[in-house]
Amino acid sequence: MNYYISDLHLGHANIIRFCDRPFADVEEMNRMLIDSWNARVHRDDHVYIIGDFAFRSESNVSEYLDQLEGRKHLIVGNHDGKWMRTTDLDKYFESVDLMLEINDGKRMLIMCHYPMMTWPGSKSFHIYGHIHNNTNDSYWPLLCKYDRALNASVEINGYQPVTFEELVANNERWKREVSIGAIRETQEAFASADHDFGYEDVEDIAADIMNDRYGE
Repeated sequence: MNYYISDLHLGHANIIRFCDRPFADVEEMNRMLIDSWNARVHRDDHVYIIGDFAFRSESNVSEYLDQLEGRKHLIVGNHDGKWMRTTDLDKYFESVDLMLEINDGKRMLIMCHYPMMTWPGSKSFHIYGHIHNNTNDSYWPLLCKYDRALNASVEINGYQPVTFEELVANNERWKREVSIGAIRETQEAFASADHDFGYEDVEDIAADIMNDRYGE
């Protein structure tokens, strides 16, 4: 079985606040990420880590790796450089790449920590991380249109490694939730308006927000 995950940020206390993660402290986060991983992954499963495995950890990163099941593949992220220099990569990883292209038996997958606008193969999929659950930057109106670009960040995928099918479903749900956020903005605008609007006006406001933010 193949699993995909990115941006665990093991050992990084501030990521809880930055990404609104549901943990009281970094110790709880580390424990939950490791336990959730091992609840799914078995010894001979392949886990593709799409970057940012750990960051600013007070513990040696090898302590995390020693606890994790599966055959691990690292696609290097922007926060991986420091711990990689002090870790025996050959001991813990089947492969280490900046970008990796594989055939999982059903489809081509191109993995890179950073989201890309184009990749090889018209029917292939791109798996990325880096952006976590952020949809506020200028890349989002374009990126959200790419049905074959899949965000592997833990915030989108239940803080656990996921299969390809789960990755697709989680990304579809995430995009729907973002769209619902735009509708809620419409409702707030409607509720605070001084004028009476009809149902069609509310739909128009929602469409304007969606077009401005998501390009739909």
